[in-house]
Amino acid sequence: MRGGDGGGPGRVDRVMVATDRSETAERAVRFAAAMAQRYGARLFLVQVVVPENPGGTEAGLAEATRAGAAAAGLARYAEELAGDRGTARVVVDDDPAGAIVRAAEEEGVDVLVVGNAGMSGRREFLLGNVPNRISHSARCTVIIVNTTPGEATERGSPRLAAIRGGRERHTDAPTLTPRAARIGAVLARHGLRELFARPEPDTEAQRRAQAQRLRAALEELGPTFAKLGQVLSTRPDLLPPAFIEELATLQDNVPPLTEAEVVHVMEQELGVPWEDVFESIDPVPMAAGTIAQVHRATLTDGERVVVKVQRPTARAEIEQDLGLLELFAERTARRPAFRQVVDMPAVFEHLSSSLHRELDFRREAANIERMREVLSPYPRLDVPRVYRDLSTDRLLVMEEVQGVPVRAAPPGPERREAARQLLESYYRQILTDGFFHADPHPGNLKWWNDRIYFLDLGMVGEVGPEMREHLMLLLMAFWQEDVQFLTDVTFMLAGGADRSDIDIDRFREELGQLMAKHRNLALREIQLGPILQEMTEIAIRHDVPLPASLALTGKALAQMQLAAAELDPELDPFEVAGSFLMRSLVGRIRDRADPKKLFYEAQKLKVRFARLAEAMERLAGTRPGPKLQVNFRAEPLERTVHQAGRRLSLGITAGAALLGSAMTASAEVASWVPAALGALGGGLTLALVVDLLRGRP
Repeated sequence: MRGGDGGGPGRVDRVMVATDRSETAERAVRFAAAMAQRYGARLFLVQVVVPENPGGTEAGLAEATRAGAAAAGLARYAEELAGDRGTARVVVDDDPAGAIVRAAEEEGVDVLVVGNAGMSGRREFLLGNVPNRISHSARCTVIIVNTTPGEATERGSPRLAAIRGGRERHTDAPTLTPRAARIGAVLARHGLRELFARPEPDTEAQRRAQAQRLRAALEELGPTFAKLGQVLSTRPDLLPPAFIEELATLQDNVPPLTEAEVVHVMEQELGVPWEDVFESIDPVPMAAGTIAQVHRATLTDGERVVVKVQRPTARAEIEQDLGLLELFAERTARRPAFRQVVDMPAVFEHLSSSLHRELDFRREAANIERMREVLSPYPRLDVPRVYRDLSTDRLLVMEEVQGVPVRAAPPGPERREAARQLLESYYRQILTDGFFHADPHPGNLKWWNDRIYFLDLGMVGEVGPEMREHLMLLLMAFWQEDVQFLTDVTFMLAGGADRSDIDIDRFREELGQLMAKHRNLALREIQLGPILQEMTEIAIRHDVPLPASLALTGKALAQMQLAAAELDPELDPFEVAGSFLMRSLVGRIRDRADPKKLFYEAQKLKVRFARLAEAMERLAGTRPGPKLQVNFRAEPLERTVHQAGRRLSLGITAGAALLGSAMTASAEVASWVPAALGALGGGLTLALVVDLLRGRP
């Protein structure tokens, strides 16, 4: 502490408090007045008026008059608090924090008291953080008084230091009943029964009217359901085409966060005042979405960045609506008629996983870094740099891409080269790396420093090794015009669907018609995107469950081909695909020719041949050890042979007995001999008849 006039070290002779005469600021004033009285110190009250109008205008003069009246009122208030020790001053300034610090220096105060709330005005990003800025700039002792009713001050608490690592946010479970009632009312108003029923007659116009009612209902239900529609618009395997087209036009219509809310989330995630990290933050958001809001900002070292801040209520609202949707999905799972319109359990599963991924910004940061590796062979493609040390699950800080929309890229060789690399990179992403940007619309592609930057990697797709092999087989089937093999590959993609209700012949016929559209094309001339989209449509019509990633892959490839065509209308996509496939084939051969891999494969082959030779020697009896035994038992065949042998024996024996009876009857033998033979033949014949009738083994 600094000493005042005639005061020694440790004395408090001058106390200043900042106020805006609000009810919350009154707490800081009372605190400062009590301190001044305790030390017998002078009390200075300072109030900063932020001008709304230029000083030379009529409105500006009126503001100055009001400031003069406020100064007189503040002086009387200071006298009431501290008598002749009380002094007041009113300052008109655009920078409240700076004005307060300057006033404290001019008055030579020992202690400066400010409240942590109650300072609102035109520039809330500055005003809302006046205490933080003062604490960093003032040369005297600064006391920040908690003036927020019912809240404990977070700053400086042990809890805040642990915010960045392993946070636990406990949110009371919201009551589902009011929200469910609201959803039911909205759906009823938009025609619940007609919305999800199969229209009679089931025409395209009727189906499109249903889709429009669904879009309107989702927009009215708010952010989570708007996100539901946006997610569903990427799933042609779950909804009919009319619904996909309508939902693709759905907008968030989300009101932006207040500046105070943005600051609260940022400081909660950073664990320090925002001024410690950022020099400035643009109060006008670049975008306000269902889950997050994006602002431009500048770091303290001058670097320009983009800050993505999660809405404080996003997680709680999404979890509430997902809980209701899960109940709804469970109810509809047992109704086949409803599932003919939309597979709600599949919709819920996809939506839930998508939203939970988007709620964790660390996943998006990891996607950006992974995409950087995928794009490394392409100098004209890039992604923004991520500031990992400043990013959390609710805050993402990235390099600001300061360019223009990709469509506005200046003409030249760089643009044409970038178009080619853009298209080729998608073949690589899907067929080689199995990781791709799932929403490459023009708004997510930007041109800067002669490069195309991929933005917003919250939605990505992944293709497993098995599916990548199947996609290559699909291309080969088209190349060889083999409809039967194409059908087999499609069922392999579907996981071996073998239901008896699938019209295989009709399914094969439609695939053949698709192939006919691409007939006589070389392998390099086959465009994978449109093919996958058309195959998905055929599969949907025949209820063949192709994996969701295939539909997403087809849509992303088609979007990317359109973007590349806009950059370079003369680009030959067939040649790009062909050159990529050839390089990919050469790369595979080169990888297989790697000496280490060759040695490894040779050793495996050597072991297998040795084991095969041992087995053959044991079979031949030239090597000691367990012999190869083959146990063959075909019980139905064995039973049939026994049955036929028994009946043949009965028939032959019965016939011989009867023949012997007839021959001995005319011979001179005892009379009992032909009788006995006749009785034996009759008995055997009867047994044969009974065996034949009973069919007993």
